[in-house]
Parts: sequence; structure tokens; C-alpha cells
Amino acid sequence: MRQAIQNLEESKIREVANAGMGRSDVLAFWFGESDEVTPDFIRQAAIDSLERGETFYAHNLGLPELREAVAGYMSTLHGKVAAERIAITSGGVNALMLAMQALIDAGDEVVALTPVWPNLTAQPVILGAKLRCVPLQPMRSGTQQGAWSLDLDALLAAITPATKLLILNAPNNPTGWTLTRAEQQAIVEHCRRTGTWILADEVYERLYYAGDTANGSAPSFLDVTTPEDRLVVVHSFSKSFLMTGWRLGWLVMPPAMTHHMGKLIEFNTSCASVFTQRAGVVALERTAEVTPRVVAHLKACRDTLVPLLQAVPGVQVASARGGMYAFFSLEGHGDSLVTAKRLVTEAGLGLAPGNAFAPEAQGWLRWCFASKDLRRLEQGVDRLKTWLRL
Repeated sequence: MRQAIQNLEESKIREVANAGMGRSDVLAFWFGESDEVTPDFIRQAAIDSLERGETFYAHNLGLPELREAVAGYMSTLHGKVAAERIAITSGGVNALMLAMQALIDAGDEVVALTPVWPNLTAQPVILGAKLRCVPLQPMRSGTQQGAWSLDLDALLAAITPATKLLILNAPNNPTGWTLTRAEQQAIVEHCRRTGTWILADEVYERLYYAGDTANGSAPSFLDVTTPEDRLVVVHSFSKSFLMTGWRLGWLVMPPAMTHHMGKLIEFNTSCASVFTQRAGVVALERTAEVTPRVVAHLKACRDTLVPLLQAVPGVQVASARGGMYAFFSLEGHGDSLVTAKRLVTEAGLGLAPGNAFAPEAQGWLRWCFASKDLRRLEQGVDRLKTWLRL
């Protein structure tokens, strides 16, 4: 086996979850998904597809009707996005790996902004790239203590003509940090000068609470680029459509890439399954019945959890501008993995360790607040306080 694969770290999130899975007494907030099931009309679309016998291969790039539906959906958010720029993938993770396979050669330099979901930094390493990480910075005082911010000058200085790819995730998992429009424009202009590709993970764009954009979505690189720019955007049905287990996502790319991406999909997964794509079509057709409700509920979850955490002595946390996580530091508990494991075994509270996302997030914990029942969040804070003997 390749040494790069042997050297891969196991997921610390899974390590914590494995310690608590199967225990009915654990309140689990470790994974990035809601505990609400997919809406019934989306599930029914998949059932209807299976009952029609749609159990065969689809086009590598996805069903034409789903590609058109995605293009229409994206166009309502970001101006004209042509279906010829869309490829349907077997989940957002698959979309990310496909994009990296398409753009990275072994030995290429890749810059990633961290902390970030560990898949985004593991995938370039798997492909033999040289990874450089630029950290966000936590604010330790003032009204925004616990929030993370970007040192734009440091990021731009790290991107040189030798940088093949820049990887960004905003709204960010785990910190909730979100790029501003001005920051995006500066990054795009700089990457045009250096010839660097941008891979933007924007799967949380609809889970946005700042309210400072016209369409209610987080700022997107699609708003400040042309179709021919060196930009690939990754999306997923998982978060804003409550479809994590369906494994359905999509890519937006320059038109010249799309045909070649179809070839790459063939050699990875061949295609996304037809019945999941039928569910995706219905999800997009009826997005007004799903996503606004999801976002409103998640905002209520955030606004329930964060003040309770802020009232706990030793906790630093800020309200996330986007995403579905409260990311907080816990004074006196410097080893995130040890703390997370102790919380599972001693308090029945399942959180993700911050150092799963980057070394600079050591001492932090991620709490997924996507809970149907707000009382579960309150109970979780009570367990944390009891464990801290407060």
C-alpha cells in the first residue's frame, strides 16, 4: 500500500463517535447532520423511481433533467449558470475528490485555509500534493471573542505562481466563519495573477444567518467570476435539503472541463444512482418548502445553544454567521480529543474534537446544533456544566 495512505490519520470525529455509538444515554452532536429525516415528498420520489424499475446506469454527468434543475436553482442565486457547467456527483465528498483528481498532479503545491473539515486536507495528500495550510485566527477578546477571522494578507502571500490550487470552505466547517464579498474579489484577482485554481466548498451557502445578501445565501465565488475563470464550486444536497445519507452532490466548473469530468466520473463511480437523482429533482422543484424552514430552524437552534454556552465559565464561543456548528474553546482542557472522549464516557455528551480540523484548533470543540428538539441542546449544556462541576 502507498505510504501516503498508510500515513493518513484516522478521523478523530469517528474515533469519538465510535466510543459512544450504540449507547442510548449519549446525546450525540458529533456528526455534521440534522437528526430530522428527509421530507416525505423527496423520499417518495425515490420510491416512485424504484417502483418504475429505474435501477440502471445513468449518464456520467447526471440525468439531463437534474442538471437543468441544478442550473436553474443556481441561476436564481447567482445569475446565469448554464447546465453545461454542471456535473452530478455521488455526494459532496465525491465532488471534492473529482475536482482534485482533475486539477492536481503529484508534487503540485496546494494551499488550504484551516481549520476545515479534514477531508479537504486529506484528499490532496492522498493525490501526492504538497499541502500548505494557512490558519484562520480566533478572536480572544472583545464582543466577538470565539469568532474566527481571516488574515487576508497572509493568505494572499501564501498563494504564489507555484500554487496550483487554493481550497476554501465558506461558510466554514467547523468555525462558522464566512468570506465577505470584498475578500472573495481580492482572492479571485490574486489567483488570476498567479494562475491558481480555486476549489470552493460552498455546501453551506444556504445555511446563512447574517442577512446581508439579497438572496439570503452566503457570498459565493460564482458572484464575482466568469464561467471561464479557474474556479470549481462544490455543492451537496446533504445540508439544506436534509439529504445527508443520499450521497448526492454537484460541481460547477468552466464549460471546457465538463466533458472531461464526465470521463473522470466514469472511472470513479460511473454515475449517481437514478432514484437518488429523481429525489434531487423534486428537492429542487420544491426547495421553497424545505430550505427556508431548515434555515429558520437552524437559526433557532444556534440562538438557543450559543447563549447557553456563553454563560458557561471558561467557554469562548461566538454565533456562527453560517453553517450548523457552535465551535467553542474550553479553558483548562487543552487536548480536544481527550476532552471529547471524556465527555462521551463521563457525561454522555458527544462532540467533535477541534484538533480533528487543524492543529490550531486544539482546545476547541465542535457542537452540531442541527437538532429537531431544542430541549436536546439545553440538556447537552446541562450535561457539560455538570461535568465541569458548575
